[in-house]
Amino acid sequence: MHTRRGGALPPFTVPNILDVADLSVAFADASVLSHLSFSVRTGASVVVIGPNGAGKTVLFRALVGAIPFTGEVRWAEGTRIGYVPQKLDIERDVPITGRDFLKARTVIGRGPASDISGALDVVGLSDAASRRPIGALSGGQFQRLLIAFALLGHPTVLLLDEPTAGVDGPGEERLNEMLHRVQRERGLTMMTISHELTIVHAYASDVLCLGSGEAHFGPPTMLTPDLLRDVYGAPIALHDHGR
Repeated sequence: MHTRRGGALPPFTVPNILDVADLSVAFADASVLSHLSFSVRTGASVVVIGPNGAGKTVLFRALVGAIPFTGEVRWAEGTRIGYVPQKLDIERDVPITGRDFLKARTVIGRGPASDISGALDVVGLSDAASRRPIGALSGGQFQRLLIAFALLGHPTVLLLDEPTAGVDGPGEERLNEMLHRVQRERGLTMMTISHELTIVHAYASDVLCLGSGEAHFGPPTMLTPDLLRDVYGAPIALHDHGR
C-alpha cells in the first residue's frame, strides 16, 4: 500500500497536528496497512473511507497507540485525543446510567464532575436521558453519550469510528450536524471513519481512502468514479449536495 501525494514522505511541519510516515501494521502473516504516509492540518475534518477490511479501524488504533506498528506517528505537542470507537467493550445491559458512565471518565481522568453537564449540553443529550440505564437509551442517544465521553478532558482531536452506526437516517443527519458544530465551536481537528460517502462533500476538508492495496489522500474532489471503482471493486456513486 502506498499513499499517492507527490511520492515523498510528509514533512513534520508546524501547521500539522498529525504526521504519519511509512506506517505499517500486520497481524501474524497478514499485512493490514503498509507504508502509509499522510499529514493532517490543525483544524481539518478528515473522512476515512474504504471497503470493509481495508484497515480503517486498525489505523485509528495505531494512531492512539493501542496496537503495535512500524513507521512513525507524530502528534503535535499538547495534542489531546478524544476517541469514539466503533464498538465499546461494555454490555448495554450493565446496570449503569449514562451519567455514571461519564462520571467514571472524570474520575479516571481526574477531571471535575462539573464537566459532565457541559458535555451533555454540547451533544444535546438531556439530563433525564443521562440518568437512564445505558441499555434503555436509543441508538442515537447512546452515540451522543459516547461523544460526550470523548469530549471530557477537552480534547483537541476527535477520532470517530463510524459515529452514526445503528442510527436512522434523520438521526444520522442530526448527529453529523452536531459533530461539525462542535468542531467549529471548539476549533477541533476531526477524523471520522464512515461508510456514508454523502458526508464527504458535506463536511470533509480532506479524504483518506483505503482499499485495493493502496491509499489515497487529498481533497474530496479527488474521488472520481474511476478511483472509487478501483478502491471498492464496483461502481460507487458519490453525490455532492453542497455544504
